Amino acid sequence: MPSVALERSPLWQLTVTRMLAFLREPEALFWVFAFPILLALALGIAFRNQGPQKSKVGVESGPGAVALARALSASPDLEVLTLEPDEAALALRRGRIAVLVRPGADAAAPVLLYDPTRPETRLAQLATVDALERGAGRADRLRVESKHEARPGARYIDFLLPGLIGLNLLGTGMWGIGFPVANARQLKLLKRMIATPMKRSHYLLSLMFARMVWLVLEVVAVLGFGWIAFGIVVRGSWLAFALITLVGAFAFSALGLLVASRARTIEAVSGLMNVAMLPMWLLSGSFFSAERFPPAMQPFVQALPLTVVNNALRAIMNEGAGLASTIGELAVLAAWMVVSFVLALILFRWE
Repeated sequence: MPSVALERSPLWQLTVTRMLAFLREPEALFWVFAFPILLALALGIAFRNQGPQKSKVGVESGPGAVALARALSASPDLEVLTLEPDEAALALRRGRIAVLVRPGADAAAPVLLYDPTRPETRLAQLATVDALERGAGRADRLRVESKHEARPGARYIDFLLPGLIGLNLLGTGMWGIGFPVANARQLKLLKRMIATPMKRSHYLLSLMFARMVWLVLEVVAVLGFGWIAFGIVVRGSWLAFALITLVGAFAFSALGLLVASRARTIEAVSGLMNVAMLPMWLLSGSFFSAERFPPAMQPFVQALPLTVVNNALRAIMNEGAGLASTIGELAVLAAWMVVSFVLALILFRWE
């Protein structure tokens, strides 16, 4: 039980009030708990491991098409479709097939049509050429031994779930704090607090502390779902995982305070929140690797707090990283937290 002095503390009372106010917002409960679980379920099913996928290859009907289709069908990597010329051109343009094989004037020289800008085309083209050469009698001169090994943490859902946790920390940290501040200012509620003995730091910290109370529940909900539905486990240090989520949540909450420190209306804070969050949504590698962006952008991308959280959580959950391996990420997140909160404290106005 809290002491009498603690119960009388403005910081304690404000924190408890904000915690209870959260329960009166059913839409917030949905976005915090239900939405990341539904997103993980949908993407986990859509990108579930199904083994190697066959490349779809079309054979344009005509003289020699039957022999070409027979040679291509012998490859375990190809799914062969025999198509009329007009249908074949349409299938290639719409991406239904990766490569179109057209019988040439010489039976030994078929023509391959494909779009080199599509990422899956190169593998399909190599598999097509290999199948055609084998059909023409090519023999391998080198025997290669293949060993198959499924590596833990290599599935897309293993990559996705830490990113969803990071997105949840970002969204609830910024929207969950920025909106109440802007709404209270718009309703003239903040103006009434000037006459109270409460300090600005008490009010701002209470928003962040109340946010932390729900942090455990939302992270446990996403992790629990990932474990039940997809067998995802935390392979590294639980202490490192807890510190990354805690400091990351504080950093995003402080950013939310900074963005809302001067916003007077809900519309204004919505625009500012989108400006602050959109780069992280796009660049921080929640749904695909941030390494796909050009090297010139990487210093900026890697400095974003969401990128730091995502990278650290993936290292802990999938690679078994310990606390010592995440000290650098913790330092970056702590810097974002301190700088953002200090600036918010300086810029914040009651009116």
